[in-house]
Amino acid sequence: MVRILADAFLFDSHCHLCDERFDEDREEAYERMRSSGVKWAVVAGDSIESSESCIRFAQAHEGVYAAVGIHPHNALQWSGDTEKRLRELLKEDKVVALGEIGLDYYYDAEYKDTQKKALTEQMDIAAEYAIPAVYHIRDAHGDFTELLLSRRDKLPAGDIHCYTGSWETAKTYLSLGHVISLSGTVTFKNANKLVEVAKNLPSDRIMVETDSPYLAPVPMRGKRNEPAFVRYTSDAVAAIRGISPDAMRRLSCENALRFYRISAES
Repeated sequence: MVRILADAFLFDSHCHLCDERFDEDREEAYERMRSSGVKWAVVAGDSIESSESCIRFAQAHEGVYAAVGIHPHNALQWSGDTEKRLRELLKEDKVVALGEIGLDYYYDAEYKDTQKKALTEQMDIAAEYAIPAVYHIRDAHGDFTELLLSRRDKLPAGDIHCYTGSWETAKTYLSLGHVISLSGTVTFKNANKLVEVAKNLPSDRIMVETDSPYLAPVPMRGKRNEPAFVRYTSDAVAAIRGISPDAMRRLSCENALRFYRISAES
């Protein structure tokens, strides 16, 4: 793969900096992000309201971009009006992905059909707009794989974000052209499954993220996560893969820039 970055920056490929848990120090968290070497971040929406907030924040801050979409937890909000507004938001400056969208049967299993409807219609929008999608999948890999297979010739590459599945499942997603993003969970003591994933992912299909304010990595466990902490996940993955921290940072940055179609000069 051709090197495009001379310096070892970091890219938080998925965070929720517009979450209410940052209401008191959002600007300070952004400054900590930048001062810690995180040059880029994608802030992800989970509803129309949060997506609008992500866009406003991204447009006001250098290096920040937005993903907009309806999360499976909010699938009951999906409607014709929601779809119309989402389509409008996708045309806004600095929107680089549709997300996060997906299926979550851990909390909302009773709404499987509702989740599938919201997801499939958003997947169809992603295909129509030829825009990357960011997928949240929890306890639903079987159903999700079926939906991917039914659209395999239409969908652009997607990001299976905050991946916690097995290497076998990851190989299926990779075979369908998607990328895998690893969060702080790869640093946890019980992460044997994810260590195997981190070790074996192809070098052009791996990204790192915080999913902040959730899932703070070791050594920040127990604290509110924030984009500046992505360096701990990146460095842990570097150790697993047997490469230098700088090499991992360049690798994950280049993959995220390419996936989100962001210029390295931005």
